[in-house]
Amino acid sequence: MGDLKRTPLYDLHVELGAKMVGFAGYDMPVQYPLGVMKEHLHCRGAAGLFDVSHMGQVALRAGSYEAAAKAFETLVPQDVMGLGAGRQRYGFFTNDAGGIEDDLMFANRGDHLFVVVNAACKEADIARMTAALSPDVTVEEITGRALVALQGPAAETALARLNPAVVDMAFMDFTEVELDGVACWVSRSGYTGEDGYEISIPEADAEGICRKLLAMEEVEGIGLGARDSLRLEGGLCLYGNDIDASTSPIEAALTWAIQKVRRADGDRAGGFPGADRIFGDLAEGVARKRVGLAPTGRAPMRAGTQLFAAAEGGEPIGEVTSGGFGPTYEGPVAMGYVGTAQAAVGTEIFGEVRGKRLPVTVAKMPLVPANFKR
Repeated sequence: MGDLKRTPLYDLHVELGAKMVGFAGYDMPVQYPLGVMKEHLHCRGAAGLFDVSHMGQVALRAGSYEAAAKAFETLVPQDVMGLGAGRQRYGFFTNDAGGIEDDLMFANRGDHLFVVVNAACKEADIARMTAALSPDVTVEEITGRALVALQGPAAETALARLNPAVVDMAFMDFTEVELDGVACWVSRSGYTGEDGYEISIPEADAEGICRKLLAMEEVEGIGLGARDSLRLEGGLCLYGNDIDASTSPIEAALTWAIQKVRRADGDRAGGFPGADRIFGDLAEGVARKRVGLAPTGRAPMRAGTQLFAAAEGGEPIGEVTSGGFGPTYEGPVAMGYVGTAQAAVGTEIFGEVRGKRLPVTVAKMPLVPANFKR
């Protein structure tokens, strides 16, 4: 445990009674005294504050946003050049085999590109960007800043007390906002399926701003446990579980994240790693697909659970990649990969739990509808 890094909010987590665990090389709060179930429901009903400072924050500069965006499009299949100033988009790095190396968020900051990558992948991601983009693009890892997420239907009300301007932000807007007199970078986004904000704060000011938010009646601290159940109900992938370097974006049901301009018939088609395989998957279909899963009964189906087409006999048709109990859904929830023939919503298949095959229904994702502010 001594080798784990600490975020700028570590002392605050300990003071609040958090149970700390190792995650992606960091000592992180998995839950607070409220408990995972109540934390989850509080975020869905009011507002939850998450520490995501372990994630990587990176600035790409090349003299202009256009130059940085053009270079970045050699690494991702997203429309980066067409992203408006003050807007953010979901994306992913692909490899030469068409697999996903990491998923990420990127924003148009006017004169440069701002990228947020996953904690477990950030060293590899920064090395990838540096090797591919320099010397034309400066790849700067941003240190000395915390990153927090304020999520839930009351997030707007809470954050507006520190600056009413956040009310006017729409989903995926990104701007600099003064919160309690501190210049922060704020996006209206998150990974819970709820409305909310992600906020990059100078390290010295992070604890003070978080204390002000946590003092509000609507806001509770939320740990990794509830973060996982929230994103699972929301049908959102966890890198390393639901997507990885062997997974095609088309298999992963992330086709929506590849804008038309970058597809085979688009104005800026291809030019990113694995384009041939991804375009082939788009044109010809795939053998397996990521789907939502609703197990029957109360027993969760965890990651690694083998899936079968029938109650007896036959080879596995896929497996669960994420699973647990959904407090809002009020039952077990999961996602995983199945053969395309079994991927239609409503199909009954079977998961093998402790030697018994239990029924599970392919469900439409998200299992809990999203509440983003459009």
